[in-house]
Amino acid sequence: MTKYIFITGGVVSSLGKGIIGASLGKLLRSRGFSVCIQKFDPYINVDPGTMSPFQHGEVFVTDDGAETDLDLGHYERFIDTPFSKLSNVTSGSVYSTVIKKERRGDYLGATVQTIPHITNEIKSRIIKAQKHFKADFQIIEIGGTIGDIEGLPFIEAIRQFKTEAGYNNAINIHCTLLPYLPTSGELKTKPSQHSVQVLRSYGLQPEVLVCRTSKPIPKTEKEKLALFCSVPKEAVIECRDMKSIYEVPLALEEQNMAGVILDLLRVENRKPDLKNWELLVEKIKNPKKTLKVGIAGKYTKLSDAYISVVESLKHAGYANDAKIDIKWINSEECIDEDICKTLLKDIDAVVVPGGFGIRGIEGKLNVIKYARENNLPFLGLCLGMQCAVIEYARNVAGLKGANSTEFNENPEYPVIDLMQEQKDIKGYGGTMRLGAYDCHLKKGSVAAQAYGTTKISERHRHRYEVNSEYLDRIQKAGLVFSGMSPDGMLAEVVELPQNDWFVASQFHPEFKSRPERPHPLFLGLINAACAQKG
Repeated sequence: MTKYIFITGGVVSSLGKGIIGASLGKLLRSRGFSVCIQKFDPYINVDPGTMSPFQHGEVFVTDDGAETDLDLGHYERFIDTPFSKLSNVTSGSVYSTVIKKERRGDYLGATVQTIPHITNEIKSRIIKAQKHFKADFQIIEIGGTIGDIEGLPFIEAIRQFKTEAGYNNAINIHCTLLPYLPTSGELKTKPSQHSVQVLRSYGLQPEVLVCRTSKPIPKTEKEKLALFCSVPKEAVIECRDMKSIYEVPLALEEQNMAGVILDLLRVENRKPDLKNWELLVEKIKNPKKTLKVGIAGKYTKLSDAYISVVESLKHAGYANDAKIDIKWINSEECIDEDICKTLLKDIDAVVVPGGFGIRGIEGKLNVIKYARENNLPFLGLCLGMQCAVIEYARNVAGLKGANSTEFNENPEYPVIDLMQEQKDIKGYGGTMRLGAYDCHLKKGSVAAQAYGTTKISERHRHRYEVNSEYLDRIQKAGLVFSGMSPDGMLAEVVELPQNDWFVASQFHPEFKSRPERPHPLFLGLINAACAQKG
């Protein structure tokens, strides 16, 4: 029987519930158990696909084409398991389904209400994931903070589900913050006590309390939390601030968090195998060198917008015993070529990530031109590849008016154009080319050498592609289209073999990088940067 672990949060938002859930999943996986994770988000948007990166951060894409919350990325990276559209549930998707059922007459004229119709739909999403993944443990994180109005249907659904699942089959982990008052030198437990009181008022009693803190929790404060929150002392878990998120599983293991949970769920506590993870953390703590890598985009004020890119760079750095120092480069500032050169002169490699819209595009083109002409290791992702094609077409292939129809409806040379199947689509949500597609790499190419194979599958999220009418002309000028769709119609990878590393992909390789298994394209970038640095 699948065991269910619900994770809620209190006191403040952004406590790191996703990292705690992912870390717990890692600890359970290290014991040989299978794990699946779901993220329940209370916002009314059907998915984050149409939300601004400034508000929501990165949109993570699954193999089956779901646009999901960035926490799904943490889950996949920690647990090394691909998840699906079943793993991300929003209020918007729940309400949308219930309304469609009502319109079809599925409820036989009954008054449609939050209870039971909305809560039943939420519970059905848990069961669907259980039937699909058939995991030993199902971890469900509830987004937001306890007490939020929009989160109440999810809390009620959990209350019902715990009762229906039966004793020892479902537990609730509640994550809170212990504020530290420097003037008195105290960690305060009262906000956590109040948070648990609110949770109890909704009918939920947490079995485990995870406390985010900047300081060690004294024994007396742990005992106070246990007493007032009705949680066993050993189930009050300290989660101190760490330099790296990858240290969290080991910190939780030291406190026997997985052992406590397995005992509560009446499951045998197997011996964990964390040797590789311990070696990884050792590398993170003791790098032998530092590389400065630039990320040139327009969402640089919010690093969460590129979180998978950042983590993928770090993964490749760990494999090279290197610390990656990220330099955020606002592409709008790079519109001035002199400023662009100044911003790029002290970095060892540069990434131009994905994005949408015309703002900052000319700056990205200048970044790519500098990288190409100065043999600066470069990796372009999605829009970054499209910009690489535009830059090469303009400055090398002699197509001076080259552009994308996304930025100019009638360019002289539309080297990037809307995909044919996208031209009749109306609406934005979930209508892009999304999810995993196969790609064939040219034998002997830089990309094929990096992957070690000529057939790959990668995740996409885009509407525009390289215009096939210009492929021959650009290739004759020297840009190699080394990756194509199986039918040979869509360009997926471009490269300049004469440079140490100049590769760009239409897909998003950052979604498949893992801390213990860096993605080949990011690894190639960092390998080249390390080789240049000597």
